[in-house]
Amino acid sequence: MEDVVLDKLQRPLRDLRISVTDRCNFRCRYCMPEEIFGPDYAFLSDDNILSFDEIERLSRIFVSLGVKKLRITGGEPLLRKDLPALIKRLKLIDGVEDIALTTNGSLLKKFAGDLYNSGLSRVTVSLDSLDEERFAYMNGNRSRVKTVLEGMQAASEAGMKVKVNMVVQKGKNDQDIIPMAQYFKEKRYTLRFIEYMDVGNSNDWRLDEVVSKQEIIESINERMPIERIPANYNGEVAARYRYTDRDQEMGIISSVTDSFCSSCTRARLSAEGKLYTCLFASKGYDLRELLHSGQNDQTIAAAISAVWNHRSDRYSDERLSHTHPKVSPKVEMSHIGG
Repeated sequence: MEDVVLDKLQRPLRDLRISVTDRCNFRCRYCMPEEIFGPDYAFLSDDNILSFDEIERLSRIFVSLGVKKLRITGGEPLLRKDLPALIKRLKLIDGVEDIALTTNGSLLKKFAGDLYNSGLSRVTVSLDSLDEERFAYMNGNRSRVKTVLEGMQAASEAGMKVKVNMVVQKGKNDQDIIPMAQYFKEKRYTLRFIEYMDVGNSNDWRLDEVVSKQEIIESINERMPIERIPANYNGEVAARYRYTDRDQEMGIISSVTDSFCSSCTRARLSAEGKLYTCLFASKGYDLRELLHSGQNDQTIAAAISAVWNHRSDRYSDERLSHTHPKVSPKVEMSHIGG
């Protein structure tokens, strides 16, 4: 029986989200707004991000500590050259039960076949509106709806399961909740609505721009009745619902109004090789430095275990009780994915 690595709140280490690049070809307002991440922004150079060898080695170490699921993120991960080759390598690690990819979909049509052939069985695609004008506003005028939908279709036809993530922001795209639900109900892709979160330091987050989980549920249920269904596994981030007139589900990720910190089993590995124990963390632990200093796998595993053992993060539980903003800046989501 394997040893279970637990944090201070008795949460095991089960999921690793791996950012393969901090670069993205979108400028979404809730993540990488153009005014901050403009042409002069200093992204990481190629020699300052983890190599495929380093990612594979660290992934093996994390799996030895109990990780079962890997998710490839960015930035936009499909900007990383030869990404299917990395997925093929990770797929061969004994103990990995699932590998997924989160993408903005703009390059998915091009790479869908190679991704599937590398062993990728499912993909999550971000799309915040079916309306071209609103979608362009949300993504910094970097892509069209048609391009993203074609990427989803290519992934589905290649054999991958497709999920869709929509970040809902009041006054920006909340009018698209019902059209998105109707469209993806018919397409039979699982749509997940995400409450607008205070990720990073750049999106000028305000609580009054959050459309709550309850508001989303009520809005959809009024037009297309839904019922709650059980989680697939302990620690699943999305609350699952099923349309009562067909066997098709949707979900809601409610990090703000109904947080799920108590069951969080996710660690995040940034593009430059830092370990973060929370999406909203301000401090990372440099694993790349351990690799480059010649430490063996056992020493690195012990260092990761020590970080996890001391983890007590529950930012979303505590967010609404804060009367003053945190002084420490949070890591940008482009470094560690969603």
